[in-house]
Amino acid sequence: MSSNFLNPVNTQTWTNGRHLVRCVKVIQETWDVRTFCFMSDQPIMYFFKPGQFVTLELEIDGQQVMRSYTIASSPSVPYSFSVTIKRIPGGKVSNWLHDNLSEGDQLPVHGPVGLFNAIDFPTDRALFLSGGVGITPVMSMARWYFDTNANVDMVFVHSARSPKDIIFHRELEHMASRVNNFSLHIICEKHGMGEAWAGYRGYLDQRMLELIAPDFADREIFCCGPTPYMNAVKRLLQANGFDMQHYHEESFGATPADVREDVKELAEQAAEAPDVPLADLNQVEFTATGKSIRVGPRDTVHSAAAQLGLHIPKACGMGICGTCKVLKTSGEVVMEHNGGITDEDVAEGYILSCCSVPQGDVVIDY
Repeated sequence: MSSNFLNPVNTQTWTNGRHLVRCVKVIQETWDVRTFCFMSDQPIMYFFKPGQFVTLELEIDGQQVMRSYTIASSPSVPYSFSVTIKRIPGGKVSNWLHDNLSEGDQLPVHGPVGLFNAIDFPTDRALFLSGGVGITPVMSMARWYFDTNANVDMVFVHSARSPKDIIFHRELEHMASRVNNFSLHIICEKHGMGEAWAGYRGYLDQRMLELIAPDFADREIFCCGPTPYMNAVKRLLQANGFDMQHYHEESFGATPADVREDVKELAEQAAEAPDVPLADLNQVEFTATGKSIRVGPRDTVHSAAAQLGLHIPKACGMGICGTCKVLKTSGEVVMEHNGGITDEDVAEGYILSCCSVPQGDVVIDY
């Protein structure tokens, strides 16, 4: 690395899109969790909203696979970013990453995107609730507040299976020891033979929540974890009359196992669909490939591409990850996305193909 690599004059800033990055460090966090740190060969300031995520573009067994992961690092350390990934038994992507991704490897990433973040919901009293590897987005938020000396009173509650499964344990304890506006509480479901544990045991319930954060009703709550965990938290809060406008959770789920299988399935569904009157059909033209097709009034741009055998990369399928962004050069669409595209991109004509329904004839640069 040259001496002027980090010269601010030569440094670009990160924008939502596709970027080639290099893995520069792999950290073993727990026995089944690793953190992968990335930088660009050209200096880039990785600015994002704490809590947002990226989508990794991988090639596994000769096939393209997309997976979305929350950024665990903070934009206060801007020259790199990291994702923290748990090895899932039988999980195709997580096992491949743990077994194959090494320092020096390059891969494309898409992002950053996501509505679940600390910037869009400012507060001076935050309650972070996390379970398992769901700690990553709230850790990014806590790191941001800690590094920037923000005047935010934080209560951080993390649930883990056992003491050996606590991710970022030493860093969390360090943060709690350094400032008086960071209150740390860790709950372990169980502990093994010979494991010392003097903290909370069992599961987060109303009695425990009232003991940890008696003022939880007055806080902005950020929650992430397994679906049963988040559902239990929501039931607890709703039973206590909590104003759910102040509750925020990580909302993207597991991405499809194989994007190309998804394309094939969409094409098959379209072939089996009942006939639609010709007057109700909309033409979708893809100029870069010279292909076009007429589709029904409820078909998305993505399904139109699939019917033509075109493969627009996609990960979440819900308008969150931003992977399926394409340029619309003509026509109108209704796009019901979930934060995967910026207002600036929309103004320039970009759409997310997975959640954009043509309202007449449409031309796509793809």
